[in-house]
Order: sequence, then C-alpha cells, then structure tokens
Amino acid sequence: MARKVFFSFHYARDVKRIMQVRNSWVVRPGGEAPPFYDAADFEEAKKRAGGIEKWIEDQLAGTSVTVVLFGAETSEREWVRHEIKRSHELKKGILAIDIHQIKDPRDGADKQGKNPLDYWKAGGVPFSQIYKTYDWVNDGGYQNMPAWIEAAAKAAGR
Repeated sequence: MARKVFFSFHYARDVKRIMQVRNSWVVRPGGEAPPFYDAADFEEAKKRAGGIEKWIEDQLAGTSVTVVLFGAETSEREWVRHEIKRSHELKKGILAIDIHQIKDPRDGADKQGKNPLDYWKAGGVPFSQIYKTYDWVNDGGYQNMPAWIEAAAKAAGR
C-alpha cells in the first residue's frame, strides 16, 4: 500500500545523505516518492503567517508515518523534536533511521549521533522503546524501508 510519509531530519548537515535515502525510494520500480521538502520551503515557511509550526502541521496533514532520519546532530534540532512530538500526539506511525554511515559524496560517513526518539517519553518510557529504530546501512534500508514504514503505520492503527 502506498503511504504518504513525512521525513524529519537536520537539513544543513545531512542533506546529501537524505537525498540518497529519498532517491532510493524514487527509483524503486512502481514506487512513488513520498513528500519531501528542501531548505527553500523551510526558509519560506519562516516568513509566512504561523511560521514553521503551521508549515509542519500542513506537511503532517494526511500522512500516516513520520520517518526520522538522524545523523550526528539531529537529536539537538528544535524542529525535529517538535515534529516527533506532534507526530506522536497525532498518533502517526513513527520510526527512526540512523543514517550516519551513508557516505556523503564529499565528506564520507559521519559520526554517530543520539537517537532523537530518546528526547521524548510517554508514561516514563522513552519513545525509542516505543517506536522502532533502524540503521540504514546495517539493516538494509534500501531493501527494507517500505516494510519498516508499513509496519510503523500498522502499529499506529493506520
């Protein structure tokens, strides 16, 4: 089943890794690229009424799953934290994918960062124990991401 997915990530540091994940979906036979935004959209959102928070709400509307793509500094990003919190409140399926080992064409692999799902808790339990986390390289993200997304959606009852 095709799913509308929201990707949450740290744009400035990880965009080259993110593009590789996105492109792996686009080139999949019969696949459809999930919604994806770039820095221009984000910068433009800052200027509009309601700003970034409204833009995030608009992006989350109609999605069934939020995929948090995290690298070395993602867990420290205020808006990534907000996207995770809102996704949980809206009862979206959530999963996290560690992308630090994906090689940036210029800089190679990066150092591993903290899982952003560790920041939030529900009933005293960290989100990282509620929602699944995968490693793009070690867990075969290219082959398995569609199944991970479907599992997250089903776990959320979507």
